[in-house]
Amino acid sequence: MQFSRLSKDTPEGVLPLWIADMDFSCPEPVLAAIHKRIDRKILGYTINNSERIINAVCSWHKRRHGWDIDKSWLFICPGIITAFSLLLTDLTEEGDGVIIQRPVYYPFTAKIEANRRVVVNNALIRQGTRYVMDYEDLEKKFADPRNKGMIFCSPHNPVGRVWKEDELLKLVGIAKKYNKWIISDEIHSDLARPGYKHIPLLKAAPEYSENIIVCTAPSKTFNTAGLLISNIIIPNSAYREKIRDITCHMTGIAENTNPLCLEAAVAAYTEGDEWLDQAIEYIDGNIRYADEFLKKNLPKAVMTDCEGTYLVWVDLRAYCADPEELKNKLVRDGKVLVYQGINFGEEGSGFVRINLATPRRNVAECMERIKKALLK
Repeated sequence: MQFSRLSKDTPEGVLPLWIADMDFSCPEPVLAAIHKRIDRKILGYTINNSERIINAVCSWHKRRHGWDIDKSWLFICPGIITAFSLLLTDLTEEGDGVIIQRPVYYPFTAKIEANRRVVVNNALIRQGTRYVMDYEDLEKKFADPRNKGMIFCSPHNPVGRVWKEDELLKLVGIAKKYNKWIISDEIHSDLARPGYKHIPLLKAAPEYSENIIVCTAPSKTFNTAGLLISNIIIPNSAYREKIRDITCHMTGIAENTNPLCLEAAVAAYTEGDEWLDQAIEYIDGNIRYADEFLKKNLPKAVMTDCEGTYLVWVDLRAYCADPEELKNKLVRDGKVLVYQGINFGEEGSGFVRINLATPRRNVAECMERIKKALLK
């Protein structure tokens, strides 16, 4: 297995299960589409908002999520993180507050701070083996006029929640009360586990569409993160014009698209269903394997209920509460590299995030190495 997530600083022999991409080959139709495009031997300028990509994205969301997207809402962007930064520039001023829900994907914090905005934490509440939103605190944060909006993670990375409709409606109800916008990062939307159903925020609350922006991409779904393409769904025409002005007219960031990423995205969204269904089934087996292993061999470790994504969130504080010591134990003694929870906020101290989108033998090896490190 050739891992994509090893760096020059990674000690020799370390098993890396930290960065959120897969150790599975991309779908064959995606690879075939790239080869076909290369075989044309011309890689010139490519229009990014062509009918082909727009139709493919809209058809996919209708088929997989029962969500009808108005084609005029769709904006193709190099990546969701790029979109976050651009949207923050559009929707806020320096010093404005932006709400997030830690422990959460760390670039939320990084991009807010890099744009000289203020991170406002509405921490999730841990209840046993799952997390819920703190609506009382959220209302206080939305009520503050200094806080202009929220970046929401659905499904949630790293805690694995696939939010239910009533939870989404309660969130939107509070935002609506104070007329605040929500940017919903739904990059893991296609990776709900069997028995769970992702609901796009705009589908749950169409009446508040003018203040909701949904971000999706083929990257996590089909293991194409390096191709840098995302779908930003913006019903508010004024917001769309602002981001188009910045990305196309002012900076040129999204004026054209890499032709290979465009072909890959179209192929993935039109021919990737069977591959994804098989991947979800396999990852589900990996998650169940890891959960059973921990319960048997490290009973004081607590895996949060994983409802979506291929990432599991594990509380290891009973074995090692100090995050730096925990990292050293796992790397030095276990030769395993997983994401330390402290990177997702103080609420993640003593937790780890493990990427299980990998062959089962790697999951088994990872669990054995963690066991060795913590029981040494």
